[in-house]
Amino acid sequence: MCKKSNQDTLQQFDCSDFMADCSGSIEGYSSSSPSGDVPMAENNIPMTPCSVSREQSPIVNSPKAQFNSQNTTDYNDQDWMLYALALADKAEAVGEIPVGAVLVKNNEVIAEGWNLSIVEHNACAHAEIIAITNAGKVLKNYRLIDCTLYVTLEPCPMCAGALVHARIKRLVYGAGDYKTGAAGSVFDLVRNEHLNHQIEVTSGIYAEQCANKISDFFRRRRKEKKALKQANKGEKGNV
Repeated sequence: MCKKSNQDTLQQFDCSDFMADCSGSIEGYSSSSPSGDVPMAENNIPMTPCSVSREQSPIVNSPKAQFNSQNTTDYNDQDWMLYALALADKAEAVGEIPVGAVLVKNNEVIAEGWNLSIVEHNACAHAEIIAITNAGKVLKNYRLIDCTLYVTLEPCPMCAGALVHARIKRLVYGAGDYKTGAAGSVFDLVRNEHLNHQIEVTSGIYAEQCANKISDFFRRRRKEKKALKQANKGEKGNV
């Protein structure tokens, strides 16, 4: 179970069972027999990533996704984190771990991303990677100078390394991850003096909301998995 910690007064995320829970549910995904360990739609049909076609999958077809049409000129860190939280909901809607990221320059959206690893069958399809990949296409440059990335969960080592390579100016994240976080919780790749670029970091923006979103997601998955097992036992008993 993912546990929250108040270590260093920041809302942090203990993902000791994070990967085990996730990998177990991934193995259960099947186009013929979808797992009950996933979010349910209103019609009570499991929303499995396998049931989402690539054409329906968000972001994959366009560097610029469905941007908020609202004027963002006066947005602050809190506003942008709420924006990222809304993107995390899009990940959850297709059965992904709810993490969202938005890349901003001059207080305008350049690109968005949310977790799509399961949908895309791609371990690298984290929200941050998708956002910076799409931003490079928009800006016609892999170096994202003077850009800020807002993400709901502290980046992992893979994403932190990508942010350094992209020359992101500033990183703002919500919930810390003291098991795999690479922006200060476990590692600090983004401010490592041995690297050729360091990133300014702000953490803990809406940390509780960001952590709760992931905790609630896994809590629901476990409940649905338990219900499915009980249903399967009932069917076997009637045979």
